[in-house]
Amino acid sequence: MPELPEVETVKRTLSELVVGKTISSVTVKWANIIKEPDDTKQFEMLLLNQTIREIRRRGKFLLFECDDVVMVSHLRMEGRYGLYKKDEELTPHTHVIFHFTDGDELRYQDVRKFGTMHIFPKGSEEGGLPLAQLGMEPFSEQFTAEVLQAAFSKTNRKIKVALLDQKTVVGLGNIYVDEALFRARIHPERLAQALSEEELIVLHHAIVTTLQEAVDLGGSSIKSYVNGQGEMGLFQQKLDVYGRKNEPCRQCGTEIVKIVVGGRGTHYCPNCQI
Repeated sequence: MPELPEVETVKRTLSELVVGKTISSVTVKWANIIKEPDDTKQFEMLLLNQTIREIRRRGKFLLFECDDVVMVSHLRMEGRYGLYKKDEELTPHTHVIFHFTDGDELRYQDVRKFGTMHIFPKGSEEGGLPLAQLGMEPFSEQFTAEVLQAAFSKTNRKIKVALLDQKTVVGLGNIYVDEALFRARIHPERLAQALSEEELIVLHHAIVTTLQEAVDLGGSSIKSYVNGQGEMGLFQQKLDVYGRKNEPCRQCGTEIVKIVVGGRGTHYCPNCQI
């Protein structure tokens, strides 16, 4: 958390707030968040006088495209951005502050301090880690059931584990894998390579539609997620299995079960998913 729908929502709301603003200075209060360059002073200098031209998303990453550089940001578990006036009191767990020439500040807050930030020369961001090994975007025309079939034919992993691998398709995490598998009526412990062509077509459709519906509703506010304007998502109201252990399945009434697959808590309906 956050997964693709949440990051896409943050991208859209932040774009309305900060695109066109120029960075006058940067304050790094927790150095471990800055991964590239490894010198925080250099990080601050690279962003000096840079105007944010566009905010893009790649998988679960936010890309702040400026005049000469691109900042790649991962929110991890509980990272969030918010726009404040410079005289507003700092909230707890504020670790990076981007000061703008107009007096506003974009503040990055992160209770667990797991978030990361990398800076690359503009145009080179896709060639290095963390973006270089990412798989296809689920909303792209190139992402098809055939892509899933090709990827799964080479693995003996369970389908839940295979879908969490960002090298195949990006943006899926624990919530939306569980939800997509429920919609596709596929048990999370099935071997990925054992799925039939028909099942893969259904799964592909379930992945795309689940993510799109979540984007349309602003993501799922599980724990602390809010968008760039501090608003909660609404998709959690439509979750069929995730977080619903021992509750009745909306389709058949059977109790939702929670197990561990690949080290991740996994929810499914033992009647609907085979």
